[in-house]
Amino acid sequence: MDANGAYTRKQAVRIGRALDDADVSWFEEPVSSDDLVGLTQLRHTVTADVAAGEYGYDLPYFARMIPAVDCMQADVTRCGGITVWLRAAALAEAHGLQLSGHCAPHVHAHAAAVPNLRHLEWFHDHVRIENLLFDGTLDPSGGTLRPGLSGEPGLGLTIRPDVADRHRAGG
Repeated sequence: MDANGAYTRKQAVRIGRALDDADVSWFEEPVSSDDLVGLTQLRHTVTADVAAGEYGYDLPYFARMIPAVDCMQADVTRCGGITVWLRAAALAEAHGLQLSGHCAPHVHAHAAAVPNLRHLEWFHDHVRIENLLFDGTLDPSGGTLRPGLSGEPGLGLTIRPDVADRHRAGG
């Protein structure tokens, strides 16, 4: 369950206990990601794994998050690219934490070859936009992604200029 940081600490504890009763295993951003004390409190109070970190932008941010979560989140489009994402993954692994890739699945797919990856978020609305704008998108059918099969350089995505031009801001 993703609360998007909407709950107070007290509300999050109450909701977290109800989630425990329902065997929910994921409690994302039960309180604000900036509330490290609240996240830590929840981590020690509820059974569901507490996850946060998608707003992280540098390694010190992720280092501060470590004692507060069961699963670190990172977003390659926010944290400084694939290099910083891989560093965040290594930092999480060094502390026995799994890492979750937040959104932008086609960008995260190449970065996901880390031993402590829990999962990539695969939102259909984001994928729909990626499929609209790019050739070379991936198909998760069967639960497996195989980036790089096209042989294209980089992320293997090629922009569709005719489609992108129709959505250009101010144009």
